Amino acid sequence: MPELTWIETVVVVILLLCVLIGTLPVVNTGLQFLMLPLHAFRNHYGKAAPYHPNVAVVIPAWNEGLVIGPAIERLLQLEYPAERLRVFVVDDASTDDTPAIVQQKAATYPGRVVHLRREKGGEGKAHTLNHGLDVVLADPWTEAVLIMDADVIFARDSLRKLTRHLADEEVGAVTAYIAEGSRDRNYLTRFIAIEYVIGQLSARRTQNVGGAIACLAGGAQLHSRANLEAIGGRIPTGTLAEDTMTTFESQLHGRRMVFEPHAVVLAEEPRTIDSLWKQRLRWARGNVQLTSIYKKLWFRPSRDHNLGSIPFGLAWFTILLMPALLLLAATAMIVLLLLHSDVAEFVFRFMWIAAAAIYIFSMLYSVQLDPRIGRQSWREAIMFPGLGALILMALALFPWALDGLIGAAGQESTEQTPVLWLLAFALWGPVSMLGIWLARAVEPLPAGRFFAGLLLYVCGYGSLLCAITADSYLKEWRRADASWIKTEKIGRVDS
Repeated sequence: MPELTWIETVVVVILLLCVLIGTLPVVNTGLQFLMLPLHAFRNHYGKAAPYHPNVAVVIPAWNEGLVIGPAIERLLQLEYPAERLRVFVVDDASTDDTPAIVQQKAATYPGRVVHLRREKGGEGKAHTLNHGLDVVLADPWTEAVLIMDADVIFARDSLRKLTRHLADEEVGAVTAYIAEGSRDRNYLTRFIAIEYVIGQLSARRTQNVGGAIACLAGGAQLHSRANLEAIGGRIPTGTLAEDTMTTFESQLHGRRMVFEPHAVVLAEEPRTIDSLWKQRLRWARGNVQLTSIYKKLWFRPSRDHNLGSIPFGLAWFTILLMPALLLLAATAMIVLLLLHSDVAEFVFRFMWIAAAAIYIFSMLYSVQLDPRIGRQSWREAIMFPGLGALILMALALFPWALDGLIGAAGQESTEQTPVLWLLAFALWGPVSMLGIWLARAVEPLPAGRFFAGLLLYVCGYGSLLCAITADSYLKEWRRADASWIKTEKIGRVDS
């Protein structure tokens, strides 16, 4: 490689910094899994103790006739003192048989099941929850409130595993592990199952270690009465991420949030890319909104909470800015390749070898945290980065394979050939996102489900989440309609 002038050196250093910044999501994943073993030593179990407060369960329900009955029955079968558990279903002006089912349950279990009817609905989940909170917090009997979704099914021992953490008065809320629990799984729900293992069993354990939780799972969050009263006795409205904002506000008011990985709650997840897109777009737009709302919080450490810590901010922004970071890394690699191909080739190999090492370690670590998911979704665990990314990892680990790939493509190798291939590889990130947009577009067409699934396996589930986040930028920039769109559930969870 010819010696670089000082100007060229400065340009190369800037480009390398851009590549490094662009790969922060991979770096953050590596840091997360390096911290994960610390959860065995830094957790809340030392302060937890058997504790059974009076728990009021608040379930927001709009047209949940297919799922509300089994959810109530399973709640009443929990390993928890019957006299200390009451279920309040907030019927958000449902037009199906939800009211009749809940009223029948209320008649069967008088005093334990309560039907709360809202005549004006459609204002969103937060408003529905607040209607229920007004009722349960007005009763001095209530010592804790469990907020859950109508479609989830709690494991029998899950509630007592959550309440034990409230024995510590410093703890304001506890969240459970939401696991994908559909009976009739397809390729997408299996990918979601792996995502939840990584994003909850792994990431939230790490957040326990760091002392700051990003989000209490909307489908299973247990609050102490004191915590809810400290934030005004209401769930914040005006954002699409009411559960995340509640989590932030609770911590800003000095309460500790805890993730309990052994409290398992099964949930029904979307089976089509379009349904998943709509659900996650709501979450992503909510996170964009909260990033602006809490702009004075980021990277400002405080003695009162850890939300302003550098590790938490790094984790938050690497997810929020993933599409922008991906494009930054791709652009820097292309410019570096055009200016100094030797340097670019070295960076390419180093970057993808590191990505391969982190992927293998993190996936092996994750799947053993939930062996059931590991057995059911092992193909999706392997294909989680996508076939394209797996090929890039393989070529970085075995560079001699590139010559074979060039020959298989029917090309004669020249000095420019490796550069052209590396250029194509550098563009893979943006191309994979476009592939996901195409998958969503073809899904409704005849045989579209097959081709959409094929594209997802090729492009990767991470590219799907990245494309949705990019769409959230566009929707927020255009100030698109931010109505709360309900994810349809039809009762496919094993009960």
